[in-house]
Amino acid sequence: MSLELQNQSSIIPHDIVQSLVERRGSIPKPAIQIDRLDMLRTTSLGASRQVDHLLALANKGLPRMHKARVFGHTLRAIKTKTGETEQLQGRNLRYQAMVALGLSGTTDMLQRQVLEGTTAAALAETTAMDAAVSTDLGAVALAAWACGEVAGLYAAPLFRRIAERLASDTPCATVECAWALIAALAARELGDVEDVITLATTRLMVGRSASGLFTHTLPPSAGGYMRAHIGCFADQVYPIQALARLHVAVGGDGILAAAEACAERICTLQGPAGQWWWHYDTRDGSVVEGYPVYSVHQHAMGPMALLELREAGGTDYTQAVIKGLGWLNEHPETPKSLVCFEKGVIWRKVARREPNKMIRIVSAATTGLVRGWKLPGIDALFPPGVIDYECRPYELGWLLYAWLSGGTVAALAAGRRSESQRLPKEL
Repeated sequence: MSLELQNQSSIIPHDIVQSLVERRGSIPKPAIQIDRLDMLRTTSLGASRQVDHLLALANKGLPRMHKARVFGHTLRAIKTKTGETEQLQGRNLRYQAMVALGLSGTTDMLQRQVLEGTTAAALAETTAMDAAVSTDLGAVALAAWACGEVAGLYAAPLFRRIAERLASDTPCATVECAWALIAALAARELGDVEDVITLATTRLMVGRSASGLFTHTLPPSAGGYMRAHIGCFADQVYPIQALARLHVAVGGDGILAAAEACAERICTLQGPAGQWWWHYDTRDGSVVEGYPVYSVHQHAMGPMALLELREAGGTDYTQAVIKGLGWLNEHPETPKSLVCFEKGVIWRKVARREPNKMIRIVSAATTGLVRGWKLPGIDALFPPGVIDYECRPYELGWLLYAWLSGGTVAALAAGRRSESQRLPKEL
């Protein structure tokens, strides 16, 4: 390793670091390649038609979120004197990288239609260059991932920054750490990323709790007493995805088991209508607060992680995926529709009628003091049913990626790249 791990001493026990280094090279369980859309057609015709409809919606909606060769942050519904319309606001490098990944599974013609004449690979390369001056570790990691997987380029400056950050004492978000690991695996045969793989894996495994769930911050203590025990849905999805890929690409004792344990827990906790809940208590694997329920979790992030786990040789959670999709059509919280094909949007979430995320804050505090302690009558006092009328580019990008990236996991197995692909190609 070219980076020293001594700065990690206050965060990561030496025996964990050593065991990860020693296990490198163990034989992973063979991955399987699945056409996800074909699989869905043979399992549930209704879910298959639903996903086909959503993919068509994404192709319609993404051009509305792309302006002057960059993607906005949010397409927000606003009221005007003459009615309602949508307004594109801001810019987000994270979302741009996610869209590049999603569009990479579509045809060249469709990419050029969405991107005003350019391609997903070109978008990934541009995003990586922009990320070179970003202070956002998540944006840097996602840009490096897209650059390697979509453009086939090794983003050396980005990986240097990722490695330096992970080797420091600075805490990081679990989600960002998982993205860093996925990025390194995507570029593993393009350049030197072994330091990032080891550092990111070590951090992730330290954040794993006895319940199988992952905390929000690494190390967990950095979250403080109100947040140290909390992990959100995203904190589970991306580690599942990262560890499933690590198992296929590198192997290592307990890697797939860690992904399996997390997936099993969130599927056990899945709501009766298919809801993927938002906040978990990682100590006992219970739900701290279920709302908001995000649409992207139902149609993209949940399926993405669970399908990759299956392709890595793990458990088949297709029924949980189908159940989660079903919530988009039949959600008990509100009779209003979340999917608007005419506008090319899927409205972002269903939340409680509450001021300033109050219930999430209170629930984190009460369960931090006493496990399982929640204020009574919350559902009656603050019922769920408020729709957030906005849609973000990453939601549609991840939708495309979740259903069109089958084979990506299997391709991580050693020896799958051609000799020409193994030649160093730096950004």
